[in-house]
Amino acid sequence: MGKKLYVGNISFKTKQDELKELFEKAGEVETATIITDFHTGRSKGFGFVEMATEEDAKKAIETINNTVFMEKTLSVAEAKPQQPKGDKSGFGARRSGFGGSGSGGGRGPAGRGRR
Repeated sequence: MGKKLYVGNISFKTKQDELKELFEKAGEVETATIITDFHTGRSKGFGFVEMATEEDAKKAIETINNTVFMEKTLSVAEAKPQQPKGDKSGFGARRSGFGGSGSGGGRGPAGRGRR
C-alpha cells in the first residue's frame, strides 16, 4: 500500500488546509492538494493527500472513506501511479488509417481531415 491517497467528491468550497485538517485526525499528513482547473483556478472536486506512513494511510481510508464532509460523501482510496504525459495508449490515442486508407489521408469525425 502506498502513502498517497486519492480523495474524490470534495466539496468545491473546501480549502486545502481544511482537507489537511480532516486527514490529520487519522495521522500525520505530509501534503494535501486539491486539484484545480488550470484556466479558472476552481476546484475540480478531487485531490490527493500524502500521509507520513502506510499505517496512517490505511487508517485514513478506513475512517474517512464514505464519510460526509462539507455536505459531500468523500471517496478515499490508494492513489494509482500517474501515467507518463507522453503515453498515448489510452483513450484518444491516434490510430493510423482512421476513416481512411491507412496512409493518414482519410477524413476523421465531422469531416475534418489532417492539414
